[in-house]
Amino acid sequence: MPPTSSAPISLSPRLVVFDYGEVISHAPSEADRATLLARAGADPESFWPAYWAHRDDLDRGTLSIAAYWRRVADDLGTAWTAIDLHELWAIDHRSWLSVDPATLAVLHALHDGGTRMALLSNAGADFGGWLRHGSFAPLFERVFVSGELGMVKPGAEIYGHVMAELGISPSEFLFVDNKAVNVEGARAVGGDGHVFTHAAGLEAWLRELAA
Repeated sequence: MPPTSSAPISLSPRLVVFDYGEVISHAPSEADRATLLARAGADPESFWPAYWAHRDDLDRGTLSIAAYWRRVADDLGTAWTAIDLHELWAIDHRSWLSVDPATLAVLHALHDGGTRMALLSNAGADFGGWLRHGSFAPLFERVFVSGELGMVKPGAEIYGHVMAELGISPSEFLFVDNKAVNVEGARAVGGDGHVFTHAAGLEAWLRELAA
């Protein structure tokens, strides 16, 4: 029988911590990526390595938004004005705001089953408002944003911080992320996890745990 997100999923006393990007949200679309490339005036072969090279520092909060984009510009051998930086940030930020309705249905099934949930995202502090005050925010007990904490996944310290703040033991910690290295980080501190590829696989894993 295929999974059905309408039926509640109860995992108490375990708590499920979700990543945001490419789990709850869709990846930026091809149109989004093309818009960012066009505004940057760069080719994809040079732009995307520069874009990702400094992302951990942005997500850790050790680089400001402006400093991040200036480093990208330096890698590309170009210079952007302050107005350019504002526009590049806005295009990039918007590209991460679309949500996956199938994943949201799984979140609601967990919520309806009384399962505790939290969110842990490697993201700049600028995402804090969206993650804490968007329509899905009430589903989560707490929201943790790496750029506010000064640490990033898959470091053991960020998982330890989350568990301490939520008052749970490692055996109660379930973590969902699209990156295997981040899930392995959660397992390394005694939790368990699921590498997200699609909502149906996530739901099947959760229902098997609940059975």
